[in-house]
Amino acid sequence: MDNPLFLTISELSAGLQRQEFSAVDLTRTALDRLASFGRDYNAVASLLPERALKEAHAADRMLRDRRDRGTLLGIPYGAKDLLAARGAPTTWGAPPYARQVFNYDAAVIESLRRSGAVLVAKLAMIELAGGGGYRYPSASLQGPCRNPWNPDHWSGGSSSGTGAAVAAGLTPFGLGSETSGSILSPSSNCGVTGLRPTYGLVSRHGAMALSWTMDKIGPMCRSAEDCGFVLEAIAGPDPRDPGSAGRGFQMSRGGLRRLSSLRVGYMAEEFEEGVHPTARVAMREAVAAFRSLGLRWKRITLPALPIDAAARTIIRAEGSAVFKDLIRSGGLARLADRRQAIGLRAGLQVSAADYLSAMRVRRMLQEAFVQIFSAVDVILAPSRYAPAGRIDEPLDPLWRTRGPGAVRRARRGVPGGGGVALVPAGNLVGLPALSLPCGFSTTRLPLAVQLVGRPFGEDTLIDLGRAFQAATDWHRRTPPVPWTPIEAKRGSKARPKRST
Repeated sequence: MDNPLFLTISELSAGLQRQEFSAVDLTRTALDRLASFGRDYNAVASLLPERALKEAHAADRMLRDRRDRGTLLGIPYGAKDLLAARGAPTTWGAPPYARQVFNYDAAVIESLRRSGAVLVAKLAMIELAGGGGYRYPSASLQGPCRNPWNPDHWSGGSSSGTGAAVAAGLTPFGLGSETSGSILSPSSNCGVTGLRPTYGLVSRHGAMALSWTMDKIGPMCRSAEDCGFVLEAIAGPDPRDPGSAGRGFQMSRGGLRRLSSLRVGYMAEEFEEGVHPTARVAMREAVAAFRSLGLRWKRITLPALPIDAAARTIIRAEGSAVFKDLIRSGGLARLADRRQAIGLRAGLQVSAADYLSAMRVRRMLQEAFVQIFSAVDVILAPSRYAPAGRIDEPLDPLWRTRGPGAVRRARRGVPGGGGVALVPAGNLVGLPALSLPCGFSTTRLPLAVQLVGRPFGEDTLIDLGRAFQAATDWHRRTPPVPWTPIEAKRGSKARPKRST
């Protein structure tokens, strides 16, 4: 049997209903693969076999009794290690918290348990979600998370383990979090589909706080539809999260909406000179695939505001306030990345004037997006502007500042570039975004585009993502990871189910 963990959630759900395999079968496969391959990629923080098998047996009983609680019943998943799971280590990816254990589940894990999904593992992350500004992929308790497409390259941060685990077929889906790119980046690097929800749509109760005005939790999956299934389960009001928007989400189960009325905003130059030379062919083909859907197109520009600087100021100030006790205790010396420690300490020196100035930029940006979304329904841009870097390379944004499009972007008055600024801009305003695999660089590493929508416009993003994925097969491609641990132990060179 091919590795079932490369199937979509709807395919797995159908197989469970037809009794082609059981929830226990899927869970044992996930646990075996996580144990055999997860640590090779530095993707696993901890395995939860006792809990997972208990939940899987419960799911099988419900399946036998036809007490179906939905599409996620019996599906295994992993959660980023900043989410509390009762009785399990929750290390936040950082040595000072290596032995931290909570006696309750995070709200999203509670919700997935109610839906019948099976938690099999806590997944690796960048220490403290990278709030201090880290320089190397090794800034993690587990070490640098390797990309299943090429283990010499990085999976992306800070939801690094979730990206690698889903890409390698270790879990069908996982939970990540984003403050400024931490779902979109690993999704793009690893060739999986990732959804950053609207700020406040998903409760953060039980999650490590980094920036309470920017943190968001979302799914990383095999497809846009899968992201919709997971978002249905985890979205909703929660009085335990002061930032909760008090809203839920329900995905359309009917056919795809008519797309001819959708207005897509884009910055054409961002798909050409704005991206790394190795990514340009794939980006052109992605735009062509979207154009074939019959959409209406409109050129847009982002406002000439210090977007990246404002986002950094807010994250630095709020993150350092969160970790004030760690900073003052001297615990920063135990962090893996020196720049991270320096940044967290410096964050305590952010002045009220600088913080309020960043908040004013945020307000101006909110007003600018109101104007942009009066003319378009979604924005299309690259998720990242270069393929994944090597795990031993520093993360300084050299391409962003030195690429051939940098001079043009600077002349437009947009620090860091028009589309490059879309990730921090979307996070500052709290907009939803969907990252979709769209091909490979000439160096055979995954690439992706992002769709950004209005607040609570996830349904539009998912519908358009489903249409794109119905017309392409990039989300179906899988890296050359052996199907089973047995094959790996025997040294088999098993051919992956699908490959580039």
